[in-house]
Amino acid sequence: MSRRFLSAAWRNLLMLNYEIDPGILLPLVPKGTELDPWNGRHYVSVVGFRFQNTRVLGIPIPFHRNFDEVNLRFYVRHRASDGWRRGVAFVKEVVPRRAIAWVARWLYNENYVACPMNSSAQLPDKDRAIPGSVTYRWTSGSGVHSISGEFTGTPSYPPPGSEEEFITEHYWGYVSQRDGSTVEYRVKHPPWQVWRASGATLDGDVKDFYGEHFHEALSRLPTSAFVAVGSNVAVFRGCRIFG
Repeated sequence: MSRRFLSAAWRNLLMLNYEIDPGILLPLVPKGTELDPWNGRHYVSVVGFRFQNTRVLGIPIPFHRNFDEVNLRFYVRHRASDGWRRGVAFVKEVVPRRAIAWVARWLYNENYVACPMNSSAQLPDKDRAIPGSVTYRWTSGSGVHSISGEFTGTPSYPPPGSEEEFITEHYWGYVSQRDGSTVEYRVKHPPWQVWRASGATLDGDVKDFYGEHFHEALSRLPTSAFVAVGSNVAVFRGCRIFG
C-alpha cells in the first residue's frame, strides 16, 4: 500500500452527523471489519468537500482537477497486525463528472454517481460579525439536494477523545467487492482544525436519493455538525484483506 494513487487538497469539509440504529448498517459492513461506535453511539455522516489540484498517479487530468464531492459514510474498524485501524465505509458518493464516478466504481467498486453540482464557501468575518458558511448542492432525478452550515470564530484542533476527533480522524477506507472480499486503502493527511457548525441542514428528497433505510435518521436534525479546514491528502492503492 505504499504506492500513492491520488493526491489533492481537500478543503471546506462540511460534516453533518446523524445517530443511527446499527441494525441498518450491519448488512453494509465490509467483511473483515466491524462497526466502530463513539461512546456507544453509531453515526452516519453526510460530508461535502472540495477537491483541488487533483493528480492521479502524479498526473493532473485536464478538467478533472477541481471539483466537489458529497458522500454518505459510516464508521468501521479493522484489526491488523499493528492494531486497530479506524476507517470509513461509504453508502453513496456524488461527484460532478461521469469519468470520476466510472474510475471509482471500476477500481474500488464504490457506489459513485455523477450529478450536476455546485458549492459556495465563505470564511467568517470577525470584524463585521458575519459568520462563515458552506453549502454543497447537487441535482438528481428526484430534484435538488443540498447540505449547508454556518460557523464563527477560529478553528481549533479537536481534543483527544472528542466527537470532532472521532469524526475527522479516520485514515482508512474499506470497500466490499463483488467477489465477497474487502479492499482496504490508506488515506494520509494531518489532523484538521475544525469549527462547530450551526444551523446545519440536509435538504432534498432523502428517501429517494439515499433509500428508505436511511430516511428516518437523515430526516432529523443532525446530532452534530462540523466544518474542517482541510489539507493536502494522499490516497494510496488498496489491497484485499479478506477473501
